[in-house]
Amino acid sequence: MNAPSVEEATEVNYLITNVSSEKATGEWIVKTYSQRNWVEVFYREAKGWLGLREYQTRSLKSLHRHLILVFCAYSFIIWQQLTGGLRRRWANKPLNTFTDALSAFRTAISYRFVAWLQENHDVFALHLSNLGLVWA
Repeated sequence: MNAPSVEEATEVNYLITNVSSEKATGEWIVKTYSQRNWVEVFYREAKGWLGLREYQTRSLKSLHRHLILVFCAYSFIIWQQLTGGLRRRWANKPLNTFTDALSAFRTAISYRFVAWLQENHDVFALHLSNLGLVWA
């Protein structure tokens, strides 16, 4: 409310919950509502940095698969950021933001792909030759 009483208020916001009245104290409402921001941060990061808005699917099943992959990738990168796994090997600076962690993750993937390519160049050359291309 924007006033000390309901009678004086010109704006009133409501919170609807299925939690019992014993649990839904003023402190619980403030704590629960303050956690709402982190859900919004997750969706903003998922949409912006993980390509959640760049999907092109023709069926609901394909959309569900894409969303699952995006959420798994996000969870994996955040877990690596929080546990320091990416920092130990693939970053030369602290990973304070999701963008930093994503950059370190991309670096790790590219290094591992190049290493795999060097060890398995015959598999890659065979794949390209099946496409009619020559790789040397």
